[in-house]
Amino acid sequence: MKKEQINRREFIKGTAAVAGAALISQYAISAETSTEIVKKTAIDQVELGKTGIKLSRLGLGLGTRNGVEQRNLGPDGLKDLIKYAYDKGITSLDTAEAYQTHSMLAEAIKGLPREKLFIQTKISAYGGGRGGRFGRRSGAAATPPNNLEKIEGFLKTYDTEYIDSLLIHCQTNPTWDEDNKQLMEDLAKAKEKGYIRTHGISCHSLSATTKAASLDWVDVNLVRINPQGVLMDTSQQQVFAQSSESDVPPVVEQLKIMREKGHGTIGMKLIGEGAFTDIEQRKKSIAWVMQSDIIDAVIIGVKSKEEIDEAIKNINDAFAEKV
Repeated sequence: MKKEQINRREFIKGTAAVAGAALISQYAISAETSTEIVKKTAIDQVELGKTGIKLSRLGLGLGTRNGVEQRNLGPDGLKDLIKYAYDKGITSLDTAEAYQTHSMLAEAIKGLPREKLFIQTKISAYGGGRGGRFGRRSGAAATPPNNLEKIEGFLKTYDTEYIDSLLIHCQTNPTWDEDNKQLMEDLAKAKEKGYIRTHGISCHSLSATTKAASLDWVDVNLVRINPQGVLMDTSQQQVFAQSSESDVPPVVEQLKIMREKGHGTIGMKLIGEGAFTDIEQRKKSIAWVMQSDIIDAVIIGVKSKEEIDEAIKNINDAFAEKV
Protein backbone atom coordinates (compact mmCIF):
# COMPACT_ATOMS: atom_id res chain seq x y z
CA MET A 1 0.00 0.00 0.00
CA LYS A 2 2.83 2.33 0.97
CA LYS A 3 4.63 1.54 -2.27
CA GLU A 4 1.45 2.24 -4.23
CA GLN A 5 1.06 5.66 -2.54
CA ILE A 6 4.65 6.55 -3.40
CA ASN A 7 4.10 5.56 -7.00
CA ARG A 8 0.98 7.69 -7.19
CA ARG A 9 2.77 10.66 -5.63
CA GLU A 10 5.65 10.28 -8.05
CA PHE A 11 3.21 9.93 -10.92
CA ILE A 12 1.44 13.17 -9.95
CA LYS A 13 4.74 15.03 -9.58
CA GLY A 14 5.93 13.72 -12.91
CA THR A 15 2.70 14.67 -14.63
CA ALA A 16 2.86 18.18 -13.13
CA ALA A 17 6.46 18.59 -14.24
CA VAL A 18 5.64 17.54 -17.78
CA ALA A 19 2.63 19.86 -17.87
CA GLY A 20 4.71 22.71 -16.49
CA ALA A 21 7.45 22.13 -19.03
CA ALA A 22 4.87 22.04 -21.81
CA LEU A 23 3.35 25.30 -20.57
CA ILE A 24 6.74 27.02 -20.41
CA SER A 25 7.61 25.69 -23.85
CA GLN A 26 4.28 26.90 -25.22
CA TYR A 27 4.82 30.33 -23.65
CA ALA A 28 8.30 30.55 -25.13
CA ILE A 29 6.99 29.65 -28.57
CA SER A 30 4.17 32.19 -28.22
CA ALA A 31 6.62 34.89 -27.14
CA GLU A 32 8.90 34.09 -30.04
CA THR A 33 6.00 34.10 -32.46
CA SER A 34 4.78 37.39 -31.01
CA THR A 35 8.22 38.95 -31.53
CA GLU A 36 8.22 37.81 -35.12
CA ILE A 37 4.74 39.21 -35.77
CA VAL A 38 5.49 42.69 -34.40
CA LYS A 39 6.99 44.52 -37.36
CA LYS A 40 7.30 48.22 -38.01
CA THR A 41 5.03 49.60 -40.71
CA ALA A 42 4.17 52.86 -42.39
CA ILE A 43 0.96 53.25 -40.43
CA ASP A 44 2.30 52.58 -36.94
CA GLN A 45 1.38 55.20 -34.35
CA VAL A 46 4.79 56.45 -33.22
CA GLU A 47 5.88 58.80 -30.45
CA LEU A 48 7.02 62.27 -31.45
CA GLY A 49 10.12 62.85 -29.36
CA LYS A 50 9.25 63.56 -25.74
CA THR A 51 6.09 65.52 -26.62
CA GLY A 52 3.77 62.70 -25.56
CA ILE A 53 2.03 62.93 -28.93
CA LYS A 54 1.58 60.03 -31.33
CA LEU A 55 1.14 60.20 -35.09
CA SER A 56 1.27 57.79 -38.00
CA ARG A 57 4.83 57.09 -39.13
CA LEU A 58 3.87 58.18 -42.64
CA GLY A 59 2.15 61.50 -43.04
CA LEU A 60 0.72 63.28 -46.07
CA GLY A 61 2.47 66.44 -47.21
CA LEU A 62 0.21 69.06 -48.77
CA GLY A 63 2.95 71.40 -49.94
CA THR A 64 4.35 69.87 -53.13
CA ARG A 65 5.54 72.73 -55.31
CA ASN A 66 4.42 75.06 -52.52
CA GLY A 67 1.01 73.37 -52.46
CA VAL A 68 0.24 73.81 -56.15
CA GLU A 69 -0.15 70.08 -56.85
CA GLN A 70 -2.55 69.57 -53.95
CA ARG A 71 -4.58 72.71 -54.75
CA ASN A 72 -4.91 71.49 -58.32
CA LEU A 73 -6.80 68.45 -57.03
CA GLY A 74 -9.66 70.75 -56.04
CA PRO A 75 -11.66 70.45 -52.78
CA ASP A 76 -13.38 67.20 -53.75
CA GLY A 77 -10.21 65.60 -55.05
CA LEU A 78 -8.25 66.44 -51.91
CA LYS A 79 -11.07 65.24 -49.67
CA ASP A 80 -11.19 61.93 -51.51
CA LEU A 81 -7.40 61.59 -51.16
CA ILE A 82 -7.41 62.39 -47.44
CA LYS A 83 -10.25 59.92 -46.81
CA TYR A 84 -8.38 57.22 -48.74
CA ALA A 85 -5.22 57.84 -46.72
CA TYR A 86 -7.14 57.82 -43.43
CA ASP A 87 -8.79 54.50 -44.30
CA LYS A 88 -5.28 53.13 -44.95
CA GLY A 89 -4.19 54.21 -41.45
CA ILE A 90 -2.47 57.52 -42.21
CA THR A 91 -3.49 60.10 -39.61
CA SER A 92 -0.70 62.68 -39.94
CA LEU A 93 -1.29 65.71 -42.17
CA ASP A 94 1.22 68.48 -42.91
CA THR A 95 0.38 71.84 -44.44
CA ALA A 96 1.31 75.52 -44.08
CA GLU A 97 -0.13 78.98 -44.17
CA ALA A 98 1.92 79.64 -47.31
CA TYR A 99 0.55 76.59 -49.15
CA GLN A 100 -2.96 78.08 -49.17
CA THR A 101 -4.48 74.69 -48.40
CA HIS A 102 -5.92 75.36 -44.93
CA SER A 103 -9.51 75.75 -46.05
CA MET A 104 -9.30 72.76 -48.40
CA LEU A 105 -7.83 70.54 -45.69
CA ALA A 106 -10.40 71.75 -43.17
CA GLU A 107 -13.17 70.68 -45.53
CA ALA A 108 -11.40 67.37 -46.29
CA ILE A 109 -11.22 66.25 -42.65
CA LYS A 110 -14.86 66.96 -41.81
CA GLY A 111 -16.40 63.78 -40.46
CA LEU A 112 -13.07 62.29 -39.37
CA PRO A 113 -12.44 61.91 -35.61
CA ARG A 114 -10.33 64.93 -34.64
CA GLU A 115 -8.66 63.13 -31.75
CA LYS A 116 -7.17 60.57 -34.14
CA LEU A 117 -5.61 63.17 -36.43
CA PHE A 118 -2.23 64.87 -36.16
CA ILE A 119 -2.45 68.25 -37.87
CA GLN A 120 0.77 70.14 -38.42
CA THR A 121 0.91 73.53 -40.05
CA LYS A 122 3.46 76.30 -40.38
CA ILE A 123 3.20 79.99 -39.70
CA SER A 124 4.97 82.48 -41.94
CA ALA A 125 7.73 84.30 -40.12
CA TYR A 126 7.85 88.09 -39.95
CA GLY A 127 11.59 88.34 -39.32
CA GLY A 128 14.41 86.32 -40.87
CA GLY A 129 14.14 83.29 -43.08
CA ARG A 130 12.73 83.40 -46.56
CA GLY A 131 10.84 86.32 -48.04
CA GLY A 132 7.68 86.26 -50.11
CA ARG A 133 4.78 84.39 -48.56
CA PHE A 134 7.14 82.84 -46.02
CA GLY A 135 8.09 86.11 -44.38
CA ARG A 136 8.11 89.88 -44.64
CA ARG A 137 8.79 91.15 -48.14
CA SER A 138 11.63 93.58 -48.59
CA GLY A 139 10.29 97.10 -48.22
CA ALA A 140 7.05 95.95 -46.56
CA ALA A 141 5.64 97.96 -43.68
CA ALA A 142 7.47 97.14 -40.45
CA THR A 143 4.33 96.14 -38.57
CA PRO A 144 4.42 92.60 -37.23
CA PRO A 145 1.18 90.61 -37.36
CA ASN A 146 -0.83 89.68 -34.28
CA ASN A 147 0.28 86.07 -34.17
CA LEU A 148 -2.24 84.92 -31.56
CA GLU A 149 -5.10 86.30 -33.65
CA LYS A 150 -3.66 84.51 -36.67
CA ILE A 151 -3.54 81.22 -34.74
CA GLU A 152 -7.10 81.74 -33.54
CA GLY A 153 -7.97 82.11 -37.22
CA PHE A 154 -6.38 78.73 -37.93
CA LEU A 155 -8.50 77.16 -35.20
CA LYS A 156 -11.64 78.73 -36.61
CA THR A 157 -10.84 77.49 -40.11
CA TYR A 158 -10.37 73.92 -38.89
CA ASP A 159 -13.25 74.16 -36.40
CA THR A 160 -10.96 72.70 -33.78
CA GLU A 161 -9.78 73.60 -30.30
CA TYR A 162 -6.12 72.95 -31.03
CA ILE A 163 -3.43 72.42 -33.64
CA ASP A 164 -1.10 69.52 -32.86
CA SER A 165 2.09 71.11 -34.18
CA LEU A 166 2.75 74.67 -35.32
CA LEU A 167 6.14 75.41 -36.85
CA ILE A 168 7.92 78.60 -37.84
CA HIS A 169 8.25 78.17 -41.56
CA CYS A 170 11.32 77.86 -43.79
CA GLN A 171 14.15 79.45 -41.83
CA THR A 172 17.66 79.82 -43.25
CA ASN A 173 19.38 82.31 -40.94
CA PRO A 174 21.53 81.02 -38.07
CA THR A 175 20.00 83.81 -36.00
CA TRP A 176 16.40 82.84 -36.70
CA ASP A 177 15.67 82.60 -32.99
CA GLU A 178 16.74 86.20 -32.46
CA ASP A 179 15.00 87.38 -35.64
CA ASN A 180 11.74 85.75 -34.55
CA LYS A 181 11.87 86.28 -30.81
CA GLN A 182 8.37 87.78 -30.67
CA LEU A 183 6.90 84.96 -32.75
CA MET A 184 8.54 82.36 -30.51
CA GLU A 185 7.09 84.06 -27.44
CA ASP A 186 3.67 84.16 -29.07
CA LEU A 187 3.83 80.46 -29.92
CA ALA A 188 4.78 79.71 -26.33
CA LYS A 189 1.71 81.69 -25.20
CA ALA A 190 -0.45 79.80 -27.68
CA LYS A 191 0.84 76.55 -26.21
CA GLU A 192 0.01 77.74 -22.69
CA LYS A 193 -3.51 78.64 -23.83
CA GLY A 194 -3.95 75.20 -25.38
CA TYR A 195 -4.24 76.58 -28.92
CA ILE A 196 -1.32 74.39 -30.00
CA ARG A 197 0.17 71.26 -28.46
CA THR A 198 3.73 71.76 -29.70
CA HIS A 199 5.81 74.39 -31.46
CA GLY A 200 8.92 74.06 -33.55
CA ILE A 201 10.74 74.94 -36.72
CA SER A 202 11.13 74.06 -40.38
CA CYS A 203 14.71 74.86 -41.41
CA HIS A 204 16.31 75.12 -44.85
CA SER A 205 20.00 75.61 -44.15
CA LEU A 206 22.55 73.74 -42.07
CA SER A 207 23.25 76.72 -39.81
CA ALA A 208 19.53 77.16 -39.09
CA THR A 209 19.13 73.45 -38.42
CA THR A 210 22.15 73.47 -36.12
CA LYS A 211 20.61 76.31 -34.12
CA ALA A 212 17.31 74.41 -33.90
CA ALA A 213 19.08 71.34 -32.51
CA SER A 214 20.56 73.44 -29.71
CA LEU A 215 17.35 75.07 -28.48
CA ASP A 216 15.13 73.68 -25.72
CA TRP A 217 12.28 75.85 -27.06
CA VAL A 218 11.98 73.52 -30.06
CA ASP A 219 9.52 70.67 -29.58
CA VAL A 220 9.40 69.54 -33.21
CA ASN A 221 11.88 69.77 -36.09
CA LEU A 222 10.89 69.32 -39.73
CA VAL A 223 14.10 68.36 -41.53
CA ARG A 224 14.98 67.64 -45.16
CA ILE A 225 16.56 64.21 -45.49
CA ASN A 226 17.45 61.73 -48.24
CA PRO A 227 20.68 59.81 -48.98
CA GLN A 228 21.04 61.26 -52.47
CA GLY A 229 21.53 64.74 -51.01
CA VAL A 230 18.83 66.37 -53.13
CA LEU A 231 17.31 69.58 -51.71
CA MET A 232 19.25 69.11 -48.48
CA ASP A 233 20.33 71.76 -45.98
CA THR A 234 23.75 73.15 -46.88
CA SER A 235 26.21 75.68 -45.49
CA GLN A 236 24.66 78.28 -47.79
CA GLN A 237 21.78 80.26 -46.33
CA GLN A 238 19.54 79.65 -49.34
CA VAL A 239 16.40 77.55 -49.53
CA PHE A 240 17.24 75.91 -52.85
CA ALA A 241 21.03 75.92 -52.69
CA GLN A 242 22.75 73.24 -54.75
CA SER A 243 23.28 70.18 -52.55
CA SER A 244 24.88 66.76 -52.86
CA GLU A 245 25.58 63.55 -50.96
CA SER A 246 28.34 65.34 -49.06
CA ASP A 247 25.67 67.47 -47.35
CA VAL A 248 23.93 64.44 -45.83
CA PRO A 249 26.29 63.56 -42.90
CA PRO A 250 26.16 67.05 -41.28
CA VAL A 251 22.34 66.95 -41.31
CA VAL A 252 22.33 63.43 -39.85
CA GLU A 253 24.60 64.65 -37.06
CA GLN A 254 22.11 67.39 -36.14
CA LEU A 255 19.23 64.91 -36.26
CA LYS A 256 21.08 62.74 -33.75
CA ILE A 257 21.52 65.74 -31.43
CA MET A 258 17.82 66.56 -31.74
CA ARG A 259 16.84 63.03 -30.79
CA GLU A 260 19.26 63.01 -27.84
CA LYS A 261 17.56 66.18 -26.56
CA GLY A 262 14.12 64.62 -26.94
CA HIS A 263 13.04 66.81 -29.84
CA GLY A 264 10.40 65.41 -32.17
CA THR A 265 11.93 64.81 -35.61
CA ILE A 266 9.94 64.59 -38.83
CA GLY A 267 11.67 63.98 -42.15
CA MET A 268 10.64 65.62 -45.40
CA LYS A 269 11.89 65.69 -49.01
CA LEU A 270 12.40 61.91 -48.95
CA ILE A 271 11.66 61.77 -52.66
CA GLY A 272 13.25 65.13 -53.44
CA GLU A 273 9.89 66.89 -53.83
CA GLY A 274 9.18 64.67 -56.83
CA ALA A 275 12.72 64.83 -58.24
CA PHE A 276 13.12 61.05 -57.90
CA THR A 277 11.11 60.04 -60.96
CA ASP A 278 12.77 56.60 -60.97
CA ILE A 279 10.98 54.32 -58.50
CA GLU A 280 14.30 52.69 -57.58
CA GLN A 281 15.55 56.07 -56.38
CA ARG A 282 12.44 56.49 -54.25
CA LYS A 283 12.87 53.02 -52.79
CA LYS A 284 16.54 53.69 -52.08
CA SER A 285 15.81 56.91 -50.22
CA ILE A 286 12.92 55.58 -48.15
CA ALA A 287 14.81 52.39 -47.26
CA TRP A 288 17.84 54.36 -46.09
CA VAL A 289 15.81 56.80 -43.98
CA MET A 290 13.72 54.07 -42.36
CA GLN A 291 16.64 51.75 -41.68
CA SER A 292 18.85 54.54 -40.30
CA ASP A 293 16.41 55.18 -37.45
CA ILE A 294 17.21 58.90 -37.33
CA ILE A 295 13.68 60.32 -37.39
CA ASP A 296 10.37 59.68 -35.64
CA ALA A 297 8.10 60.08 -38.64
CA VAL A 298 8.06 61.34 -42.24
CA ILE A 299 5.86 63.31 -44.56
CA ILE A 300 5.68 62.64 -48.28
CA GLY A 301 3.88 64.89 -50.71
CA VAL A 302 1.27 62.99 -52.70
CA LYS A 303 -1.37 63.79 -55.28
CA SER A 304 -2.87 60.36 -56.01
CA LYS A 305 -3.99 57.16 -54.33
CA GLU A 306 -1.34 55.26 -56.25
CA GLU A 307 1.36 57.42 -54.68
CA ILE A 308 -0.07 56.73 -51.22
CA ASP A 309 -0.03 52.99 -51.88
CA GLU A 310 3.53 53.15 -53.17
CA ALA A 311 4.77 55.14 -50.16
CA ILE A 312 3.19 52.65 -47.75
CA LYS A 313 4.67 49.69 -49.64
CA ASN A 314 8.14 51.23 -49.85
CA ILE A 315 8.23 51.92 -46.11
CA ASN A 316 6.91 48.47 -45.24
CA ASP A 317 9.42 46.84 -47.58
CA ALA A 318 12.24 48.85 -46.02
CA PHE A 319 11.44 47.49 -42.57
CA ALA A 320 11.00 43.98 -43.93
CA GLU A 321 14.48 44.16 -45.47
CA LYS A 322 15.96 45.34 -42.17
CA VAL A 323 14.48 42.33 -40.35
